[in-house]
Amino acid sequence: MAHGQVPARSIRSAQPVGSDAPGVPIVSPEIVTQPSDGAAEVNPLALVRVSVTHGVLDKVSLTSSDGKVVTGQFSSDRSTWTTNEPLGYSKTYTWSGAATGIDRLPREITGSFQTVVPDRLISGQLNVADNATYGIAMPIALTFSSRVTDKAAVQRALSVQLSVPTEGSWAWLNDTTVHWRPKTYFAPNTHVTVSGKLYGLAMGGGAFGRRDIASSFTIGRSYVLRGDTRSHRLLAYANGAQIADYPASYGLDSDPGRTTHSGTHVVMSKSPVFYMSNPKYHYENVEARSAVRISSNGEFIHAAPWSVAQQGRENVSHGCINLSPANAEAVYNAVLPGDPVEVTGSSRQLGARDGDYYDWTISWRAWLAKSAVAPAS
Repeated sequence: MAHGQVPARSIRSAQPVGSDAPGVPIVSPEIVTQPSDGAAEVNPLALVRVSVTHGVLDKVSLTSSDGKVVTGQFSSDRSTWTTNEPLGYSKTYTWSGAATGIDRLPREITGSFQTVVPDRLISGQLNVADNATYGIAMPIALTFSSRVTDKAAVQRALSVQLSVPTEGSWAWLNDTTVHWRPKTYFAPNTHVTVSGKLYGLAMGGGAFGRRDIASSFTIGRSYVLRGDTRSHRLLAYANGAQIADYPASYGLDSDPGRTTHSGTHVVMSKSPVFYMSNPKYHYENVEARSAVRISSNGEFIHAAPWSVAQQGRENVSHGCINLSPANAEAVYNAVLPGDPVEVTGSSRQLGARDGDYYDWTISWRAWLAKSAVAPAS
């Protein structure tokens, strides 16, 4: 029997119901509880109900070991009562109540069962907020509180619904992180709903999901930044048309520790003022205005009044994209989290070592290979 599926338990009346008419068979009311009396390791999402044949249910109560009464509903003919809320983990549930047979005699409802006791509970945290608007390169990131063993089971419990038909896939970047992204950038104005039925889900190794997850958000306009470290320019495109050409200074390519990484970055966040420190290069709490984070490795686009003379001419930064105060403010005001920043020309490539959003540096074939579930044929 599959985990979480439990047999029903039958309570047959000790007093047969008869009839004065000759030839009419004797029938006894039968009360059936599901799960059966004494069942253990019951999944909290399992079907839980009591039913009676040859009678009606008068009252039913299901109470947990911590005193919580479970809500439920009678059928229209009062032949069944079914819970309408999930159960809890690690609980003992006890039935009580009464039914009346067609002989008009009362029958007691009794029994108990135990729900599964997880070895550990795993929570999932989404990176996308309800009702927020993101750029066309925004990956959906789901991070778990501990290692997931049965990745296929978890992935099958996840859903991404889009208002615009979009090819996309989940990919496991490590044992605690799974991302979804489309094959190419999202179409502008796409509405996205991501959900995961994780509560009650066996995730492998005795672990179960702590709660469901869900979020609905919108993809905004198309805004793309394209930077070339060799030309020292940063170009801005809105809905496919170039709208700006900014002189820039990128990381000093002769020093691997200061090189701006090539590859598609994703805007992660922005701050009007951000204080930057790098002990290796002997600076601390340097004020950077109009700071747009594009990687977890410390790369930003920000105002750098100290390098205006080099912007458009040479690369002198410690890895960030330096702009003049006015140009940095223009970019800051234009970007959304999820906007792509495509950098080319440097000697180092963005990758897994650089933090959270390196999704677009992975080829589509390699991305699909990271799925725990084979694509539908």
